[in-house]
Amino acid sequence: MSGDQALPGAEPAPEETGKAAFWETPDIYGAYPRLTEDQIARLEEHGQRRSMAPDDVLIREGERCETFYVVLSGSVAVIEDYGTPEEHLLRVHGPGRFIGELGLLYGQVAFYTAVAKEPGEVLVVPLDQLRHLVSQDSSIGDVVLRACLGRRALLVGQGAGFRIVGSRYSPDTRRLREFAVRNRLPHRWIDLETDEEAEELLRRFGVGPAETPLVIWRDTTLLRNPSNAELARLIGLPSLPAGNRHRDVLIVGSGPGGLAAAVYAASEGLSTTVVEAMATGGQAGTSSRIENLLGFPSGISGAELTERAVLQADKFGAGISLPLEATGLHAKDDDHYVVTFADGSEIAARAVVLATGARYRRLQVPGIERLEGTSVHYSATVYEAQQCRSDPVAVVGGGNSAGQAVLFLAGYAPKVYLLVRGDSLEASMSRYLIDQVERHPRVEVMLHTEVTEVIGEEELEELDVVDNRTGEHRRLAARSLFVFTGADPHTEWLAGVVALDSRGFVLTGPEAQEACASPEVWQDRGRPCMTLEASLPGVFAVGDVRSGSVKRVASAAGEGAMAIHFVHRHLGHSAAPGTTGTPAVAGHSDVSPRIRHKESAWLA
Repeated sequence: MSGDQALPGAEPAPEETGKAAFWETPDIYGAYPRLTEDQIARLEEHGQRRSMAPDDVLIREGERCETFYVVLSGSVAVIEDYGTPEEHLLRVHGPGRFIGELGLLYGQVAFYTAVAKEPGEVLVVPLDQLRHLVSQDSSIGDVVLRACLGRRALLVGQGAGFRIVGSRYSPDTRRLREFAVRNRLPHRWIDLETDEEAEELLRRFGVGPAETPLVIWRDTTLLRNPSNAELARLIGLPSLPAGNRHRDVLIVGSGPGGLAAAVYAASEGLSTTVVEAMATGGQAGTSSRIENLLGFPSGISGAELTERAVLQADKFGAGISLPLEATGLHAKDDDHYVVTFADGSEIAARAVVLATGARYRRLQVPGIERLEGTSVHYSATVYEAQQCRSDPVAVVGGGNSAGQAVLFLAGYAPKVYLLVRGDSLEASMSRYLIDQVERHPRVEVMLHTEVTEVIGEEELEELDVVDNRTGEHRRLAARSLFVFTGADPHTEWLAGVVALDSRGFVLTGPEAQEACASPEVWQDRGRPCMTLEASLPGVFAVGDVRSGSVKRVASAAGEGAMAIHFVHRHLGHSAAPGTTGTPAVAGHSDVSPRIRHKESAWLA
């Protein structure tokens, strides 16, 4: 087995472990921390010791992760394609290290097999106990979460996981790749147009090009042009549970606003479900580093912020389901709202929070459509950055998202052009970002500049740009283009249902009441439309989807928390005569939450 060979650059475990020397993967990226004796002791309170013999399989690729393992003695090899001709070693862990990555925390299937390399002993902790510890014990939670995020990023960079075989010109290929990228799923794209491996795989599985794109995993699972939902089920992403589809609060969208609303609603005892069409985190989840978020002086990646929020919502009992695209909203006679979805399912709730965010606008220039998803991108994550190590790239936009993308990409690409149509960055970019962008030696800021044409057949070769003052054209050599030029709201499904402004954003508060087609609805309730409430009582809008919102992560999260305060007020006004007004409890949504729990998180 290839796992019997030492990794290049590996180093022996520290002598203070008291164990025999062995070779393990060095912790270059901080993804393989060694737990302290105190941390292991606290974990041992929730698990049990187990001996292991060489070749014992602890975790098997393609199966759900149900157990957390800490190596106490001996060593464990992490292997991809175990037991196949393509088997190869990813890493080796020794005493004090644990086995698992991000999927472990969410019950996803494993993207690797963990096998005992040497005889020894492991600590076995059930997954539910681990989740409890991660959410309650910060010294363990921080170590485990950051390591799991780092390991997921390394798996992504190594091209581990499933394979997507399809043409760069195929809309379905682009759809599957976007879904995998946004959900941070380890995968590798094999281009039907240029990759010789694609033809060999088609022959092996007896599939014609017309049946692509394909999703192939472990050479045993083949999906022909699967929907996003089918891919999600393969990996083990959370789906809508069967049974009770009546909730106190339904949150549509899982960006910072939606996740904050989920945390506060669930922590207050409201039965809460979050539905998401694409990926948790929204646009913020794709940010490489958010540096102006209160409480994170050194910044935090959008992925880490998202995963922490998801764990927090799960801790309080909120359910998150994806991919589930909302298609309709209507009121029921019993003071509930029903949201319908593209797959035909529906959920009824006493209150609805709209947190669908906004989608970056596509750049409308000749030649761009054929290169979207291959050389033209609308987010800058590690997936795209991996393609930019040797060639210059360009970023279009003058806001904070563009600035964050430029700085992130400058850590990979030798040259980054920032193309801004205005005459300065001060109009829409924060000062702290401007200073970093202007000082970076690999970044060139080009003001008064617009893209007029994207040049390249199979991949981007050049950009034709124009100085909008002089009309002078120039060609830029760039192999990737990243676009951050404003955003449009996800509100097509709400047109004619709630009041929208001229750009499609949801009106709230007095503006919504003024635009309401039936103003008597507020008179009947004896109250005005609340600050974050849409033109339907009990429907609220937070974050980027709300008209007039501040496009910042902190403000979206604040609105999400505030919306639940208004939900309580709405449900209190809706209480039937004679009710006690005690808080609603999950599964008992017929009681109005006028009085909060003593252990209320509102002041936390």
